[in-house]
Amino acid sequence: MRAPKQRPARMLVVVALLICILLFGFSLCVGRYPLRLSALIARDPMTTRVFYTLRLPRTVLAATVGFALAVAGFVYQLVFRNPLAAPDIIGVSSGAGTGAAVAILFFGGGAVVTAVSAFTGGITAVLLALVIAGVGKKKQIATFVLSGIAVNALMQAALMALKLTADPEKQLASIEFWTMGSLANSTLQKLPWPLLLMGCGLAGIFLLYRPLLFLTLGDDEARMMGVPVERLRRVVLLLATLIVAAAVSVTGLITFIGLIAPHLARLLTGSSKKESCLLAGLLGSALLLAADCAARGLLGTEVPISILTSLLGAPFLVWLVCREERVP
Repeated sequence: MRAPKQRPARMLVVVALLICILLFGFSLCVGRYPLRLSALIARDPMTTRVFYTLRLPRTVLAATVGFALAVAGFVYQLVFRNPLAAPDIIGVSSGAGTGAAVAILFFGGGAVVTAVSAFTGGITAVLLALVIAGVGKKKQIATFVLSGIAVNALMQAALMALKLTADPEKQLASIEFWTMGSLANSTLQKLPWPLLLMGCGLAGIFLLYRPLLFLTLGDDEARMMGVPVERLRRVVLLLATLIVAAAVSVTGLITFIGLIAPHLARLLTGSSKKESCLLAGLLGSALLLAADCAARGLLGTEVPISILTSLLGAPFLVWLVCREERVP
């Protein structure tokens, strides 16, 4: 396969940052209630309320969650050395979905309870996958992948069992809507703790990024360079999972952002350096901001965000397949 053309990574990061800023400003203006800058400066009560209560929290959350999911996806792809790896691969998403379903069925389905339960479910699923992988004699990437697939199947079965017992008129609809993802209920009160957890996870990943790159050379080569491969892999996977679990706990499941953005970043830069990881995060922010604007503006009603991200992701995967077929 022909190597992708190298491009200045820093220039691409700056361009992506400018696009994110433009989409951030545009997102603040999209909605049923029109916002005017003059009214906001004049502190019009209704305009101020809509801006600070609805638009600003939603836009901040979309930008942050998009960045977090993309960086986590980039890390999964590095660790598993698979460009199609995503948060689903070790059961994070299915675990979070199961946790949310438990909260909806048994604890009333309040926003805070559902978020905490979804976060706990995602973390629990990955911890279980790591425990299963640790039992095996061979500490290889395939062991982690197979453990994740097994846990993902287990969580999916648990989620289907919970749906089977749910009230079709209320609880089942709530579970299904949560699994489709939405930023509609974003508020200032929901932002602090998920932003804190995502920030801690992102900081840890960027601090460990240099030794993480050695994993791309292979386990034996990384050990020769003094990298504690198994320990580093577990720590980084837990940090990425912390990011994903914190993100989806407040938005529901959002598909394809953690797959498209990192893959696109590597196609543009041709490398896996730290600038590529940062570019992936900015592309994730831009994609989710654009999808959220479309979710509010395309139809007269709110469209679940994963419908739009899937509509973006499926053609992208088809394009990748066609591209691979054409490239000698």
